[in-house]
Amino acid sequence: MSVSGSTERIELNGLPVQIGDLRALVRTNYGHFTAMRVEEGGVRGLDLHLARLDASTRKLFGVPLAGDRVRACLRHIVADASALSLRINVFARGLDRDRLDRVVEPDVLVMASAPRPAVVTPLRVKSFVHARDAADIKHVGTFALFHHRRLAQLDGFDDALFADAAGRISEGSIWNIGFVDAADAVVWPDAPQLDGISRQLLKAGLARNGVATSTRIVRTGDLANYRAAFFTNASVPVRPIASIDAHRFETAHEVFARLRSCYESNPLQRL
Repeated sequence: MSVSGSTERIELNGLPVQIGDLRALVRTNYGHFTAMRVEEGGVRGLDLHLARLDASTRKLFGVPLAGDRVRACLRHIVADASALSLRINVFARGLDRDRLDRVVEPDVLVMASAPRPAVVTPLRVKSFVHARDAADIKHVGTFALFHHRRLAQLDGFDDALFADAAGRISEGSIWNIGFVDAADAVVWPDAPQLDGISRQLLKAGLARNGVATSTRIVRTGDLANYRAAFFTNASVPVRPIASIDAHRFETAHEVFARLRSCYESNPLQRL
């Protein structure tokens, strides 16, 4: 299926998708996904995406998902395009909602579109007491994420940040958060959350470039201990956070350029 002759395409298991193929995806909101950017025909952290897809398929469907199968689907839909945004959804048309304990063969749905421009204007975020179910899986249960983002925007903010009842910060609506302390070291919050691919790439780049990092509990009441904060996800590897609730952060700190450089130090991997 293509959309208006544009770069937007949808394929299922390497073939053009038919409307009937999507019935199970719509009727049973059970599955997982990953999102990536193709740059110059390659993807940063492709091996991490493939590992995520395999691990989540084992958890949700009881079978592995071979990286070679996924790569073949990606190569087919990307063809000769040098830059695209891709989303890979794994679901199962054969899933029996009454017997979810049964092993079932997964389907691989790939959606390709023109890359979205990276928005880097600083974000103002509002904290909420919330935690995702199965936080270690990038699953398709996204209602609460977008509902909290909407609530934040209705209150004059840009996005939502999640914390537990004790104020322990975990993650944003569809992004990870990092902080910069007084010594210019990067601090990752210690709480149940998705270990995003961009976060993993940033960690690798920071280690490679000798930037100090740590993982520790960060509470909403501790924000004064940090000079800066940043958003990271597949669409925007590094985006400054201007404020969390009423607390403001530096947004012109040189650390943001350093973070982007560390991210880009990860090589593009060919499909």
